[in-house]
Amino acid sequence: MTPRFPSSRTMRPLAAAVFCGAVLLGALSSAQAAVNPPIYMAHGVEYMSGGIGSDEAQLMETVSPRWPATFEFAVKDSKGADFAANVHVTVRDSSGVALLDNVVSGGPFMVARLDPGNYEVEARIGSQVLKQPLHVLQGAPTKATFVWPAGTDMASASTRTVQ
Repeated sequence: MTPRFPSSRTMRPLAAAVFCGAVLLGALSSAQAAVNPPIYMAHGVEYMSGGIGSDEAQLMETVSPRWPATFEFAVKDSKGADFAANVHVTVRDSSGVALLDNVVSGGPFMVARLDPGNYEVEARIGSQVLKQPLHVLQGAPTKATFVWPAGTDMASASTRTVQ
């Protein structure tokens, strides 16, 4: 007599294969949703920028504590502020040497692996330039926020509303 339902011995390999396939599919879906923006290097300093879209913005906020320096860019408007991208960034060390020289941020966040020390950071949208000092300590990430006033020429920058 042939059993009506497969035995548990014949179902185990099938169940294992289905489970492995589901895990692999889930891993691939998660990996695709959380892909890091590319890491670049200038004058021996690694940097990464991004944050366009909520998934990438969340990713940048998650990784920023692992980088010595984080920069955030926004433009004020009547509703609050818009995140800004395509910001030209220059970072100079205490001797005035440009370590990041006019690199373009691909989103409202940029992180950089700067050695401990004092820096001057210049961020530019169009002809509007903001500068601020930055002090990086060993093992303590630091953040600089650049907010341009309402009316800043955003012709060369893309924006996303701050939530």
